[in-house]
Amino acid sequence: MAFHTSLIIFLTELRKSIRNMAVALFLCTGVIFLLSPQLLHFVQAHLADKLYFFSVSGPFLAHVKLALFAAVYLLMPWVTTVLWRAMGKPFNVAGGELFFFIFFTCLLFYAGTLFCYYVTLPFGIQFLLGFSSEELKPVISVGRFVNFTTIFILAFGLIFELPIFMVFLAKVGVFTRRFYEKNRRYALLLIAILAALLTPTPDVVNMSLMGGPLYLLYEAGIFILMVLQIK
Repeated sequence: MAFHTSLIIFLTELRKSIRNMAVALFLCTGVIFLLSPQLLHFVQAHLADKLYFFSVSGPFLAHVKLALFAAVYLLMPWVTTVLWRAMGKPFNVAGGELFFFIFFTCLLFYAGTLFCYYVTLPFGIQFLLGFSSEELKPVISVGRFVNFTTIFILAFGLIFELPIFMVFLAKVGVFTRRFYEKNRRYALLLIAILAALLTPTPDVVNMSLMGGPLYLLYEAGIFILMVLQIK
């Protein structure tokens, strides 16, 4: 099937659910906003001490952003289902295969976000705040804190999807398992670059906390292709 035809089918399928997802996201954000003080306290207790704001609207906007992030986080299974149905339509991916992609996409996303929240972010924030002294005290803006944590958590959730997209691209004939096996060193280089760009600190420890699992996920993608006998 030609690329432009596949793209049209994908966009047509996606358009059917866009409005419902937008409404659900808006309503979910509104409900979570009412609970955002408790949610911010939960995140702050785990990752930071005191937070400050430097504008009148600062706390309000921080709570809105946090509520929006939490809404996206909770609605991810639905979003994943919509996206995979749309992507699977041009390539006749349905039934059990579709369920496989949806289930493992959600599983890997949540695994990545939890790994970031409980492992990478605490190490990164501790490293960055380690430069404080008697003369240099950290004053952390609540808005910057929310931006920092939510962006990195989402980023880790998305990059942990690597194996499932490797399987999908091999299944639809874009790449082969042999291609992944032959290009391990290039994959390692790209993973190192991604780890340097996306981790909160440039030190080797934090880069390894991201790059190590990501390379293991790359190998896991190859292993899954072997188990599924996809060449």
